[in-house]
Amino acid sequence: MALSESDVRDVLAAVVDPNTGKDLIAGKSAKNIRVDQGSVSVDIELGYPARTQIEPIRRQVIAALQALPGAGNVTANVYQRIIAHAVQRGVKLMPNVKNIIAVASGKGGVGKSTTAVNLALALASEGASVGMLDADIYGPSQPMMLGITGRPETRDGKTLEPMEGHGIQASSIGFMIDMDTPMVWRGPMVTQALEQLLRDTNWRDLDYLVIDMPPGTGDIHLTLSQKIPVTGAIIVTTPQDIALLDARKGLKMFEKVGVPILGVVENMATHICSQCGHAEHIFGQGGGERMAAQHEVEYLGGLPLDIRIREQADSGCPTVVADPDGELAEIYRAIARKVAVRIADRASDMSLKFPSIVVQNT
Repeated sequence: MALSESDVRDVLAAVVDPNTGKDLIAGKSAKNIRVDQGSVSVDIELGYPARTQIEPIRRQVIAALQALPGAGNVTANVYQRIIAHAVQRGVKLMPNVKNIIAVASGKGGVGKSTTAVNLALALASEGASVGMLDADIYGPSQPMMLGITGRPETRDGKTLEPMEGHGIQASSIGFMIDMDTPMVWRGPMVTQALEQLLRDTNWRDLDYLVIDMPPGTGDIHLTLSQKIPVTGAIIVTTPQDIALLDARKGLKMFEKVGVPILGVVENMATHICSQCGHAEHIFGQGGGERMAAQHEVEYLGGLPLDIRIREQADSGCPTVVADPDGELAEIYRAIARKVAVRIADRASDMSLKFPSIVVQNT
């Protein structure tokens, strides 16, 4: 009996993408299935950055199809395609930016900025085009963490070219002031500065723009949720009860304004003694996981209290680029992949596909 497309689909329905947990048919990843006299070819489209995942998935698909009776030559073209996804109701997408991820915490000092920059770098290392917006106007830290110095260029006197560090585009008020200069601004000036940084930066075809939010739930957060097209938010906390208390406030704020919560990251989850290897939960244990379970959002992962993370970020070469093959970088990449998969599961944004309707007198 000749091999058919239906046979191929049945096999692919049993092949599960390890990152999404869905089979290739249910997840609508399998496309352009072709069967010709026993030769089989198929395209596998992944909706998330997948540089390190493409080859393992390709081998998985080929092995499954080669086991089909009558299968001859088998080819599988696995590639990533990242699209724009739905945002808050009534807010339009930005040109050249497909998805915006807000990284927030209710409290300062929990490692939010370090987490944000490493997640941005992790997405870039997996093949995405990524930008970083430093929205902490009062305490910008991304210039130091990305190792970027100098001032941004302007070609028209109105807009700014993004600075670049470790392969990602960046914009920060810190590029335009001395790092020792305090920003003694009232709320309206701060929110105006944020909008200008976001909209007057000439971002170049970003798959993801990561926004490093300031701590708290103030003016900047309200502006972000009402005027900026946010695909989803990540909440960073430590296991400590006082940090969790404020993190819950941040989570609830995003829920109230219609920004989906992509998940919770627990920073400083454990401390491993560099001398003896003893693990100790200095700030408590499992708080981030319990918070995620209580609010029915995904627990994205936990990071240890490790001196290397701090030293590498302070030196302008964060963990993901300082030690890309290390266990800490792999944790960041796993978290970033979960975030990208959660975004890929969201409805695509159709607003850019509809033509404008113009009524004219004739």
